[in-house]
Amino acid sequence: MSLYRSVVWFAKGLREYTKSGYESACKDFVPHDLEVQIPGRVFLVTGGNSGIGKATALEIAKRGGTVHLVCRDQAPAEDARGEIIRESGNQNIFLHIVDLSDPKKIWKFVENFKQEHKLHVLINNAGCMVNKRELTEDGLEKNFAANTLGVYILTTGLIPVLEKEHDPRVITVSSGGMLVQKLNTNDLQSERTPFDGTMVYAQNKDTTNLLVAKESFYCLPWTIF
Repeated sequence: MSLYRSVVWFAKGLREYTKSGYESACKDFVPHDLEVQIPGRVFLVTGGNSGIGKATALEIAKRGGTVHLVCRDQAPAEDARGEIIRESGNQNIFLHIVDLSDPKKIWKFVENFKQEHKLHVLINNAGCMVNKRELTEDGLEKNFAANTLGVYILTTGLIPVLEKEHDPRVITVSSGGMLVQKLNTNDLQSERTPFDGTMVYAQNKDTTNLLVAKESFYCLPWTIF
């Protein structure tokens, strides 16, 4: 990480990620904006069994939306689905087990989903940070496969479904950590530089934002969050 990016990251962190940054942002927050009901709207949330993904899915469910959870591991995903149903009282919570680091499984899921469901909002939330370089069975670096290629395949595959609905959206959850890395299109799978999981994750987020924005820009509203 360059000295310039270190300084930028530090300054942004002080301004936005501290208590004072939170208090400053709160001044522009309007709680009433969240008081909406969305029955009939269908959302797909990747990584919806924990963290931001689970919180997002729960709030959507409380407001009457239909939620499709796309998760990697069956047991924690089923637990999360049950909890969301209990807390929201919404039965329209569906679970799909998909490894987003496996392109073949993503394509299979997309093809089945297109035949059976409609979709208004895709929320690309799932991510991974593997700190030791690992390859998938397709020879892809695992972080790149899940954080970049998987998101790209899922988004492009579902755009035709989204385009059929009124006011469709693609939302991609990013990370302030991407500010510490300059996009290096010559080493997307971290083959030529010393491997650092945190830096690779940041690089993945840079690449993903560029690709998803490019694919969605001319046909759908999109948001980097």
